[in-house]
Amino acid sequence: MELPIQITFRGMAHSAALEAAVREKASKLGQFHRHVMSCRVVIETAARHKQQGKEFVVRIDIKVAGAEIAINRERNEDAFVAVRDAFDAARRKLEDHARRQRGDVKSHAPDRTESG
Repeated sequence: MELPIQITFRGMAHSAALEAAVREKASKLGQFHRHVMSCRVVIETAARHKQQGKEFVVRIDIKVAGAEIAINRERNEDAFVAVRDAFDAARRKLEDHARRQRGDVKSHAPDRTESG
């Protein structure tokens, strides 16, 4: 089964090359978590002063069994770099979530200080 991917462009023209890059990176998410159900990606241009260059913002929402993972603040003047950075952050969060679900992450015991 192929991962359902929704890609939205805001404040910019649709780019087939950028969409292909997003689809390629999104298709690899299943390697980092077995239960990825959907992936929604929004690519938009950030409002900036005219003297400065365009800045692209990438937001990713990934639904996995029992949780939703969101990447919100990946920005760069190059849209492809912003997409790469956002998916790198998504990969790290998916790996962390999978570790927690497997129980690989130890939780700290509450600090019990003796008073007396």
